[in-house]
Amino acid sequence: MLRTARRQSHAGWRRALHQMSGGAINPSHSSDDLYYRALVDRIRQPVRGDYRIAVLSLKGGVGKTTTTIGLGSTFASLRGDRVIAVDANPDFGTLAQRVPLQTRSTVRDLLQDPSIFRYSDVRAHTSQAPSRLEVLASERDPAKSEAFSEEDYRGVTKILHRFYNIILTDCGTGLMHSAMSGVLDLTHTLVLVSSTAIDGARSASATLDWLTLHGYDNLVRNAVVVLNSARPGAPNVDIQQLSQHFLARCRAVHVMQFDDHLAEGAEVDLASLHKATSRSFVEIAATISDDFDRQQPPRS
Repeated sequence: MLRTARRQSHAGWRRALHQMSGGAINPSHSSDDLYYRALVDRIRQPVRGDYRIAVLSLKGGVGKTTTTIGLGSTFASLRGDRVIAVDANPDFGTLAQRVPLQTRSTVRDLLQDPSIFRYSDVRAHTSQAPSRLEVLASERDPAKSEAFSEEDYRGVTKILHRFYNIILTDCGTGLMHSAMSGVLDLTHTLVLVSSTAIDGARSASATLDWLTLHGYDNLVRNAVVVLNSARPGAPNVDIQQLSQHFLARCRAVHVMQFDDHLAEGAEVDLASLHKATSRSFVEIAATISDDFDRQQPPRS
């Protein structure tokens, strides 16, 4: 009995015409608008319990940490629940440097706090980005960070899963340090980050081989590969062929174009990203969200 109001377009000449006419003229949505809305609807699917995402790369400098922040910020800005990223890098991780610093606390301080009963108790140990993404920093003392073990990671996850719906982990570049065993056992989905260079792709393939040989074949099949362009312009390798190589083993492959803001290595602000970069993060988040109905991690 009620006529549904037509939503205004979010971009382009349709939005400009709507604003110039004071709302009197409201053109229909473009195909791009409809595609974006479908992506957001997928991202906003309900999560039963918590969902854990491990962002992994054996090779440094390929954009693993910026991918963690960009992806986590996308989830946090488009969903209404709580999203947190944990720095599990044993070698002085830089995840906390990509958001405004609000506390000096680290994963060690959280583990040693005997009074974690409510969300506000955990929030005292995290910093929050403008997107609402929270970050739990790694230990800043190199001597202590080496002692961050599998037991410690499991303890952190046990605390966080009570208060957060989506938990991202920024892993170190090694597969053999103690915490990685806990990360791989407890994660639902791997995001494997690689550069578009040959050596980066070889390292990513070697990561998949190691995971398969050590009993994580389910994680390999469910993995999402992100190919990051390290410099502006078209890469020298055949991206299509590289994507097909990973698609033969993994669930999905996404290509991220070079972005000046991410290359700065400073705090990441979604509003400062190129439009293509923002859309890529939304597409990656939507792909991961299609797996939200999974009840337990593969190795749980």
